[in-house]
Amino acid sequence: AGIMLLIGAFFGYRYYMGNQDGLAQKEMFQAVRYFETDSLNLALNGDGNNLGFLQIIEDYGMTDAGNLANFYTGAIYLKQGKFPLAVFHLEDFSASDLLVQARAYSLMGDAYMEQKDFDNAATHYSKAAAYKPNKEFTPIYLMKAALAYEKLNENEKAKAAYQTIIDEYWESSELQNARKFKARLEANS
Repeated sequence: AGIMLLIGAFFGYRYYMGNQDGLAQKEMFQAVRYFETDSLNLALNGDGNNLGFLQIIEDYGMTDAGNLANFYTGAIYLKQGKFPLAVFHLEDFSASDLLVQARAYSLMGDAYMEQKDFDNAATHYSKAAAYKPNKEFTPIYLMKAALAYEKLNENEKAKAAYQTIIDEYWESSELQNARKFKARLEANS
């Protein structure tokens, strides 16, 4: 009887969360539209008729939509220059897809760079580059990591990041800059 109760509770919870996520996705639709048109305050706080990302996080925080609302909220706070809040919300976001999780790490790196916390910036850019590497975005994250390493005067790590672009992402638009910046570092050594 106990096992049957646990099984019933498990499936009941999954059903409930699925319904909550569907409702949250519908509620979030207008906030995403506001985000896409750069109406950031409306996206964040809602418009009186539609919920904003902050309310979605509060009401549906355990759903996939609530998780995604953390990503959008972090991106908005980054654009608004509220860097600690951006990091807070981006840290609460997690995904297993190819692009968005790496983008979240990169945005955290951007927030730390703006705060001149180059060590955390380099760490997050490196995480972004290492997360499911691809030829489109990994070179960009490596360039950002290299810049953060240069700010830390860790030129060997910066050169290694540039060299990775040269060796592994030679079709990237970042190739020429990686060569140029690596040569500059070697000339200054």
